[in-house]
Formats: sequence, C-alpha cells, structure tokens
Amino acid sequence: DEKERFDPTQFQDCIIQGLTETGTDLEAVAKFLDASGAKLDYRRYAETLFDILVAGGMLAPGGTLADDMTRTNVCVFAAQEDLETMQAFAQVFNKLIRRYKYLEKGFEDEVKKLLLFLKGFSESERNKLAMLTGILLANGTLNASILNSLYNENLVKEGVSAAFAVKLFKSWINEKDINAVAVSLRKVNMDNRLMELFPANKQSVEHFSKYFTEAGLKELSEYVRNQQTIGARKELQKELQEQMSRGDPFKDIILYVKEEMKKNNISEQTVVAIIWSSVMSTVEWNKKEELVAEQAIKHLKQYSPLLAAFTTQGQSELTLLLKIQEYCYDNIHFMKAFQKIVVLFYKAEVLSEEPILKWYKDAHLAKGKSVFLEQMKKFVEWLKNAEEGNNSLAHESS
Repeated sequence: DEKERFDPTQFQDCIIQGLTETGTDLEAVAKFLDASGAKLDYRRYAETLFDILVAGGMLAPGGTLADDMTRTNVCVFAAQEDLETMQAFAQVFNKLIRRYKYLEKGFEDEVKKLLLFLKGFSESERNKLAMLTGILLANGTLNASILNSLYNENLVKEGVSAAFAVKLFKSWINEKDINAVAVSLRKVNMDNRLMELFPANKQSVEHFSKYFTEAGLKELSEYVRNQQTIGARKELQKELQEQMSRGDPFKDIILYVKEEMKKNNISEQTVVAIIWSSVMSTVEWNKKEELVAEQAIKHLKQYSPLLAAFTTQGQSELTLLLKIQEYCYDNIHFMKAFQKIVVLFYKAEVLSEEPILKWYKDAHLAKGKSVFLEQMKKFVEWLKNAEEGNNSLAHESS
C-alpha cells in the first residue's frame, strides 16, 4: 500500500480542462472551482491550483511557465489589464477561499512566492498582479505581511518593488482609503518600513515623497511623511526626558531641540507641547489638591526658561495654553491650579497677553471651560486694564 505519489501534473490537467470548458465567464469559473474542491485534493495541490489561476499553468522556479505544460488562458495573466477585470478575479479567489478555509495559508504563501518571481513576469503581468493584490489586501483576503517579499534586495535594487507598489497601493486605496491602508500596515508593523522599497541610498522622505507623488499617490507620500514626523517626535520626547532627568543645562537642551526641529521639520507648536508633557512627567505629583498647586508652581518656575525658548510665536503660546487647560482638566487635582500656572508663565514671559486674551475670548477648549474661564476672569480684566496704568490688581491676583 505505497503512498500515492505527489503528482501535480494530473491535478493540473483536471483543472485546466475544467477551466477551458467553462471559458472566461468568471461566475462559471467560481462555480467550477467550488464543485471541484469536493473531488480534487486542493489541500495537497494548493500551489498548483493558484499557479494555474494566476499564470495559466504550473510555474517553474523564477516565474517562467514550464515548457511542456498545457496552459489555460482563463487566468489573471491572460486577462485584460484593467481594474474591473481584476475586481472580478478577486471575487473568484474570495469565493474559493471562503468556501475552502484551509486554502488561506496556501494562498498567502503563493502570493509571497509570486512577488519574489516578479522579474520573471512581463510588465503587464506585474501590473495585473499588483492590482489584484491591492484589491485582496483591501477586502481582507490577504494580510499586509505579504509585502515583506517586496523588500527582496534584487527587486528593490532594480526598481521593480517600487513600481509594483505604486500599482498595488493605487488599487488598495481605490477600494478603501488611506486610513484603512494605514490600519492594515500598522497591524503587521509595516507602517514604518515603506521606505525600504528603495535602495539604502534613496531611503529618504524626500525621495519617497517625490516618487509616489509623481505616480499620483500623494496620500501615500503624506502618510509616510507623517509617520516619519511621528517617529521623530517620539524620539525627541524620549531624549528630552532623559536630558531633564540627568539635569542637563537648559542651554544644551535648547540647542539639541532646535537642531532636531530643523532636521525633522518639526514646528514650534509641536515642540512646546512635547516640552510641556515632558516637564510634567518628570515629577511625582502630590495627590492633595491644596499641595499640588504649590508644588506645580515651584517646578514650573524652574522650567520656565526652557518653555520660554519655544514660545516665540503667538500660535505656540496658544498651543501651550490649550495643553495646560487639557492637563488641568484631565488631572482632577490640578483643576484649581490653572490660573496660578498661567499667571506664573505670564510673569516669566513664557506667555504674553494677546494669546491669553484670545484663549479667553474664543480659543479655549470645551474641557472644563466654565471653571477655567471663571478662574481667569479677574486676571483677564486686569490684563485689559493694565495698559491704563492700573497695576493695583496685579498684586491682588497673584
């Protein structure tokens, strides 16, 4: 009772004959594949099955069709090169894999293999495969981890990966949108790896952005730019907190931050928000409301020169005010400290009167606004009167 030999040829003949009989009506193709699953061993011959559906016959290593094989024209590579046709083919794969759940893994392996074979296919075949893959990524039949194959050194070096990625992302974004794409990429930790579609000497946001924007994928360029900025901001925050806990001199910290701003194109508004949260996270705050305000003032007084270095624009001052408001609202024992912090920063020349008045008038957040506006009322009135030489209130309010 010797084990049945592994013979994909016979399996191939059955499938090809069936496809030839059903012809190019893809509804009929899906029905044929559904019915054949009961008779043929899909589990064992998954690779052969998918080779045929994509390329028309069994593929030899490297992506060429084996010479002596009969082949069928009912396949992705022989179909028309347009989105509609590829959407119809995606339906065939969808139905097949929904019906025979165990094919899921085999199909994923197949696509990874096909991507490694890209150089063996014609440009038109690549385009069709890219469109199809994008659609299948969009509807969840495929997992974004298959993109790993595109980081193959030879494919990257010859520009095949980037060109393929253009078509793939176009059809993916066309089915969903850039946010859905971002979620899928993030799930498999691919969100920060897209630059690897280019050789090392071209892995810059500038190059990526130019290439994909010119190819009509501005949203992908912007996404990668944002990812880079987010990465740079996280790095900056981490480094800042380390410098603060070491007690580095402010002038060194300021110098470092300014270099990072320039290098990564980070705005002053972003930086002031990062500094605020870094400053606030270096302390164990007292849980008692009456003690925390005093503790906060002492702590913030010490750090005000650092904050002042990054509030040179009104917009940055407003950003800081909103961050303070948010912080005092989210940390309930800080509710009563808001006005004290603002007055301290006004005196320390971190905040000036115009942004404070703007915040008061219409730029505040909804979070706890009635409490905070009430706290600020006297000080704001004093600010408005200050020009008229009425300084008496200043002492009362502080």
